[in-house]
Amino acid sequence: MFIRTMLFVCLMGGGTSAVHAQQAAPSTASKVEVTGNAVTPEVNTNTLSAKSLTVGSDLDTDTNTTVSVDEAAFDQHDLSPIGMYKGADVVVKSVIIGLLLASLVSWAICIFKSVQLNIAKRNAKKLLKHLIQSESFAKANHTLLLQQGDALTLLKATQHELQLTGEGLTTDEGLKERLVARLERVQAALSANMNQGTGILATIGSVAPFVGLFGTVWGIMNSFIGIAKTQTTNLAVVAPGIAEALLATALGLVAAIPAVIMYNHFSRVIGSYKAQLADILTAIMILVSRDLDRKHPDAKHIAYLLNDEDAADAVSKEL
Repeated sequence: MFIRTMLFVCLMGGGTSAVHAQQAAPSTASKVEVTGNAVTPEVNTNTLSAKSLTVGSDLDTDTNTTVSVDEAAFDQHDLSPIGMYKGADVVVKSVIIGLLLASLVSWAICIFKSVQLNIAKRNAKKLLKHLIQSESFAKANHTLLLQQGDALTLLKATQHELQLTGEGLTTDEGLKERLVARLERVQAALSANMNQGTGILATIGSVAPFVGLFGTVWGIMNSFIGIAKTQTTNLAVVAPGIAEALLATALGLVAAIPAVIMYNHFSRVIGSYKAQLADILTAIMILVSRDLDRKHPDAKHIAYLLNDEDAADAVSKEL
């Protein structure tokens, strides 16, 4: 009886453990999937999503850090013209200062030459008008004593030569040759005086771009040296130095382009002034030649060339 009772208890305990094993089997099967002989573990999506969020947050942090570094690099550099000048190298600063001075010199010459040429051309025009309307050199010289202008130097040179020639004997042809030679030299001197300053404009117009290019090359060279020292190719670090270097080229063009335009303009105006001086020289020689012919022994009236019958009759009666 006792043995039967022990067997019954053992059977009851084994059944209970089998039931517990069957209840726990579904939870284990949910985690492990059996396919043939291979066992594939189930991926826990919650864990992966948490890890992906962690990685994404790390990437965002790195991106924000990079952007903040770039912004900080740009904030450290003032990219205005004055700021780029302050941050430039000593050589680049010297180039910038030189180009600014050259530009100021060009505009000063432009203002001075404009005023000088306007006054000279106006006085030369008045002088030429009086010479054309005058009957003799003596009357023209007396009328223009109160006028001013460089062109009056031609009249003074003519009067001086007449005074020197009057001290001795001379011929008409000799006097004319001496007057032409003297007046041509005075005309050349006046033209050379009017050309003063234009050579500086030509020099600035031709040299300023190369000076600006030198400053740019020097600044870019320093930028590459900075890249080698910092061992970074970040644009935020390189861009300010390159911008400072390119500022020199920009200022070179700013100084050169107006200088070239001014030089071409003044060349045309001075050419027009030289033509006026040539006309004045011709008018003076006409007056002198007219005065000489009036006193020449072989001189004769040319009223018949004017188709003036009354004057021709008067001339014939005199003869």
